[in-house]
Amino acid sequence: MSSINFSDPMTIAILSVVVLAIILAIAAIVHKRNTTARLRSRFGSEYDRAVLEHGSERKAQIALAERETRVRQLKLRELGTAQRERFADDWTTVQSRFVDHPKGALIEADELVYALLQARGYPVSGFDRSAEDISVDYPGMIESYRSSHSVAVLAARGEASTEDLRTAMIQYRNLFDELMNAGVPAESRSVPVRPITTHSAR
Repeated sequence: MSSINFSDPMTIAILSVVVLAIILAIAAIVHKRNTTARLRSRFGSEYDRAVLEHGSERKAQIALAERETRVRQLKLRELGTAQRERFADDWTTVQSRFVDHPKGALIEADELVYALLQARGYPVSGFDRSAEDISVDYPGMIESYRSSHSVAVLAARGEASTEDLRTAMIQYRNLFDELMNAGVPAESRSVPVRPITTHSAR
């Protein structure tokens, strides 16, 4: 068996190609791992949801990266003082109605959160797109948003239980607080946080 001639130009070229291929393969593996780790860290459970929805990690990662790019291009804005006060007053009114009219109040809360998203600069062409958009900056809230919206839909059909309504209202309040007070120091926040109670679902 003949030995490899490492001084032969053809041998050197072949070895260079092999080494380059190995380096590129390692770089691809490292990049994939870093991408997976970054997206998992940013999106949390939304990452797993995307994998199930798209059928593979690769397709999910592409979709989530596109989602990030889309949201970065939005002209999101903080609320002015007058806007914050108006939204805070609107929430107080909605929450006070929950005691005697939980179904109607929850539907109003759903609409108020939608209006707040629009005021912050999020496009509101549909619930699914809105949920995707806010998942980029508020990944910890997105499951609650989807859950509370589902209950609001059931409430409109008269199919939500009292406990479902109460839980959904709390979820909406938490999301409302996060959206309205973005960029506002904690000591200056004004969203009411009194307990939510109800007599009965009607």
